[in-house]
Amino acid sequence: MKLALVLVGLSVAVMGIMIFQAVRQELNLQNTKARLVENSADVKRKEDAIMEMKTKIQEMKTSLGSANAKIDELKKKKIDIVKSTEEFEKSLQTCNSEKEDSAKKKTSIGEAMSKFNADHLETKKKAEEEIQGLKQQIIDRDKAICAFADMAKEEARKLCGNSEAPK
Repeated sequence: MKLALVLVGLSVAVMGIMIFQAVRQELNLQNTKARLVENSADVKRKEDAIMEMKTKIQEMKTSLGSANAKIDELKKKKIDIVKSTEEFEKSLQTCNSEKEDSAKKKTSIGEAMSKFNADHLETKKKAEEEIQGLKQQIIDRDKAICAFADMAKEEARKLCGNSEAPK
């Protein structure tokens, strides 16, 4: 009976140890399941974050592509503007040189006109003096002719400016 008691005690002890091991394994299993659920939720959140980042990266790539296209377009516009500016500067230089040539021509024409006017005035003065001289000669001839003309005739009186009839 002692042996039976020892065997029952030993059986109860082994049974207690087995129950303890089963409970401990069950707790470990539940703990592992909880960590697995937690880890899978973490993984899911991280995957969602990665997907969001991929989406953002894709959006950034498209916006970067459009920004690069705009930059290229602006560079082309800048090159066009620089070319047109150079063309305008060349045309401005041409225009300025033409303006200078026109100013020189205007100055030379003005000088020529001044010289021509001076020559014209001088020639006019000489012509007036000549005309005055010729008029004086005509008057002198008329006086000489009137001295010899017969004042008895009416025609001679008209020519000589004498309206009175001789007495």
